[in-house]
Amino acid sequence: MNIGQAAKLSDVSAKTIRYYESIGLIPKAARADNGYRDYSENDVETLRFIKRSRNLGFSVEDVSNLLDLWRDKERASADVKAVALKHIEDVETRIQELQSIRDTLTNLTESCHGDDRPDCPILEGLAGNNGCCN
Repeated sequence: MNIGQAAKLSDVSAKTIRYYESIGLIPKAARADNGYRDYSENDVETLRFIKRSRNLGFSVEDVSNLLDLWRDKERASADVKAVALKHIEDVETRIQELQSIRDTLTNLTESCHGDDRPDCPILEGLAGNNGCCN
């Protein structure tokens, strides 16, 4: 199947498929006689795996590792679990960082009058002039 068909079946854009090929996340597609990329059902399955992994926030490097583990029928499930547990730690860290950002923005917006006055605690906070937003 051509790249358009593979993109539709995997729900991964053709541009993204070409990108994954360029960085080695997926192997270069075979070429048909007309020079077009030619994908198999296995390629589509791999693209779906990548898409699901990326949707869960795994980095491209982690996806590459997961793909290697997925293809290795002799793998230890402990290796897969270790990647997932590390990712959970990263997600928890990002959640804490986002909560801190939300709290800072909430404090800044609550201190802003939102009227016609030119003074703005939000801009002062972003500029670091009021001791917030480290």
